[in-house]
Amino acid sequence: MSDPILVEVLRGDSVECVHRGAAVVCDAAGRVVFSLGDIERAIYPRSAIKALQALPLVESGAADRYGFGDAELALACSSHSGEERHVATASSMLARAGLGEGDLECGAHWPSGAAATHGLARSGGKPSALHNNCSGKHSGFLCFACSQGIPTSGYVGIDHKVQRFVAEAVGEVTGHRLDADTAVGTDGCSIPTFAVPLTKLAHGFAKLATGEGVGPERAKAFARLRAACAAEPFMVAGSGRFCTDVMGLLGARVFVKTGAEGVFCAALPDQGLGIALKCVDGASRASEVMMAALIARLLPMNEAEAAKFRRFVTPVMKNWNGITVGGLRPTFS
Repeated sequence: MSDPILVEVLRGDSVECVHRGAAVVCDAAGRVVFSLGDIERAIYPRSAIKALQALPLVESGAADRYGFGDAELALACSSHSGEERHVATASSMLARAGLGEGDLECGAHWPSGAAATHGLARSGGKPSALHNNCSGKHSGFLCFACSQGIPTSGYVGIDHKVQRFVAEAVGEVTGHRLDADTAVGTDGCSIPTFAVPLTKLAHGFAKLATGEGVGPERAKAFARLRAACAAEPFMVAGSGRFCTDVMGLLGARVFVKTGAEGVFCAALPDQGLGIALKCVDGASRASEVMMAALIARLLPMNEAEAAKFRRFVTPVMKNWNGITVGGLRPTFS
């Protein structure tokens, strides 16, 4: 199936560029309630499923053992911008398990937030693994390993016990077994990333939204992770980022998480729905508009909220002189 054009990019009043994609909304029973494009194609969800990958940290009791609160759990679900609080929290998580920056195997890169990068460079500092946008997730992996007496070296490997626990959790929630027959690649932070159909991802996020279709302990873990991200949306992404700003505006009514290459997933607890989408060309500017349009369609908002949310659905483009030159808009109502 050829995925439809879901987002148009305007310059002036003319369409200058288009983005194709696929999107699906499921309920906790796995029923498709809305779809566009090829929703059965397996895609790499990348960082969009970090809340599912954080399940072993919570379910094992490791989060309680190390006294993690909302900030730490939200960071474990994050793709953060490498701002000062992100880095300090990741460092603190590791220290509670007797570990440090050198135990991280996610690799080092400059903060993804421009202001954080400029600040680090001005101070004469150098990027470390703590600045990696996945350091919160990796700190969670390491703390889980320590709590279970699992050796931490090589924890990113597909055959390591940590990754086997993570894959098992993700497979159970999505209903898509992650095994030797599943397409698998290596994520940017070096952990395995398994291909999962969009329908399965949306179904998994409907379970995250409701706690239905999983055992009571997993339902509690889901509720705890959602609550942490709602309480600490900054930790999930960072200043001026879509996930942080949307959850900051709408609170616990939505959990939303971006992934690389145009992937997004979301959970709407009050509606009992999960969302998964993919912009075919990997453009995050388009996947954000796709997700915003679906949230606006599915989540009731009061007039003030709707007015504030409109900037996500139809963002404006400005040039370097601050002149409005165009914008983006979804092609589906």
